Amino acid sequence: MQSTHDYGLPIRSESIRRNTTAWLSLGLVSLVGAGIFSILLVLARTPVLQDLIPFADFFRTALVVHVTLSVLVWLLAMSAACWSLSTKTEHPWWDRASFVFAATGTLLIVLSPFSGEGNPLMNNYVPVLQHPLFYSGLVLFGVGILSHLLRALISRPHIRAQLGGTSALQSAITISTLLTGIAIVSVAASWGGLPGTIDGQIYFEFLFWGGGHVVQFSYTLLMMVAWVVLATSSQCHFELTPRLTLVFAIFLALPVITVPFLYLAHDIATAGHRIAFTELMKYGGLSCLPLGLAVAASIRKAPRPAGEGRYLRAALLSSVGLFAVGGILGFMIAGLDIVIPAHYHGATVGVTIAFMGLTYYLLPRLGFGALPERISVWQPYLYGGGQLLHIIGLAWSGGYGVQRKTAGAAQGLDGLGQTAGMGLMGLGGLVSVIGGLLFLVVCWKSMRAKAEQVT
Repeated sequence: MQSTHDYGLPIRSESIRRNTTAWLSLGLVSLVGAGIFSILLVLARTPVLQDLIPFADFFRTALVVHVTLSVLVWLLAMSAACWSLSTKTEHPWWDRASFVFAATGTLLIVLSPFSGEGNPLMNNYVPVLQHPLFYSGLVLFGVGILSHLLRALISRPHIRAQLGGTSALQSAITISTLLTGIAIVSVAASWGGLPGTIDGQIYFEFLFWGGGHVVQFSYTLLMMVAWVVLATSSQCHFELTPRLTLVFAIFLALPVITVPFLYLAHDIATAGHRIAFTELMKYGGLSCLPLGLAVAASIRKAPRPAGEGRYLRAALLSSVGLFAVGGILGFMIAGLDIVIPAHYHGATVGVTIAFMGLTYYLLPRLGFGALPERISVWQPYLYGGGQLLHIIGLAWSGGYGVQRKTAGAAQGLDGLGQTAGMGLMGLGGLVSVIGGLLFLVVCWKSMRAKAEQVT
């Protein structure tokens, strides 16, 4: 039995269709770029071939750009696509300007590794190349996101007394714009509060620490929106009323009201600042449980879906499962071992799979061709299953004390347990890469079908 409420995300005008398509395309292009840089990562560690690369530290340089494209640009571009769906008025010139800023910034980020030594810094959230081209790209991309965020807030739909499912989701999306705005303000506050005596990796670690934690709440809220859409579109019985759905969305965002007090309580470049935001995400993240459990309950007795519902359900199950594992691992962190990346790989990839499923939902509604059903069903399971093996291997090795951000002999893989765990991690990574490539293949086939229809 399906939900009695309409929790869809309709494309209400041609302007919204164009704007949503543009941001969705930027997200997909960023994943293509991240894939290319992952190939360069392999070449940079391959004997003989690595000698042909003109930069001494190209491995870490390529890794910085790979992470920036696959996490920052992808997730914020998909967020921007969602924001486009929640607008009620048209501002085509504003839409074009915002997108051009963000797309130009992304292009500069991609080109920056080829402009000379970048002195890569592997700080958390937004790793950095110390090069003017990379800095310019980050700033332009940020300006585009901020501009589109403000446009979405100004054009937000009003909450009506008779709240429908679509209106509840649009209001939740509006809340995510506020959360992203708070994250941007947090970065600005950190920039203004950092002393001039620190630089390098420590500087950027503290610069992005507060905002990086806050924006996770926005991603999680949009993931919940995607879950509701995927659940109701794949014949799950989502029982929450629109009003209660919106209440739970607001509840998810409530921990962020503590952010100004955290900035007032601790100097930026202190352990207290780091611990405060770590605790905010660890315990404040539990605010997603009411809405998340409601979605999970809707799956339990759902009938087997058909057609489009098959791959939307596959994305939903993969996202829910991986996000839950990542959340549980977050409470098992007890040091600087690789349980930490196991945690955030689970949580972040859970969001990514939800956005992949939302992409599958949107493509036909944006006017593109039908998705290849069989590949679309298997893709979330391959990508999610590979990531599950990856994080189990990381968590397993972390139990033996293998440290994060190490490679090769520095990992200290002295025992069978450590070696087996990291081997499982590598196998999972390979399977996940195949699943990621299949996602791009599915999107390309759908978009190409539209192009062939036009010609």
